Amino acid sequence: MSTAGYRHIIRIAGTDLDGSNRLEHALTGIKGVGARMARAILTALNMDPDKRLGFLTDVEVKKIEEALMNPASVNVPSWMLNRRKDLDTGKDIHLTGSNLVLTIKNDIELMKRIRCWKGVRHALGLKVRGQRTKTTGRKGRTVGVHRKKK
Repeated sequence: MSTAGYRHIIRIAGTDLDGSNRLEHALTGIKGVGARMARAILTALNMDPDKRLGFLTDVEVKKIEEALMNPASVNVPSWMLNRRKDLDTGKDIHLTGSNLVLTIKNDIELMKRIRCWKGVRHALGLKVRGQRTKTTGRKGRTVGVHRKKK
């Protein structure tokens, strides 16, 4: 990788990002990083959020990657992390990319295995978080209102 000039594609945290986007917006392309987390990391690293991603040096990209792997090391508050009190370690961590996808999948499998209510709903393919199911969330043929024949 070059250290100077413009790059069209930059790989951060296992994700290819467009170099023409503003830094703050480009980081949201990483799964597990939203607008607030991106802003918090850039503020902690004293980087300009309006700078284009393609103009970053390798050192700056490395700083961002390290901050994404461990946001607590750059003083991002623990309430912003997406995995607080992890079941395995008991620590507050922040997951990104495929690690986040696999962890969520494992959590759903655990709920199914212990047969908790959310696990049962997941297993049946129904809504999990208390949404209405009488008229929405139908799969297959659409069911409308049928009129009684006289």
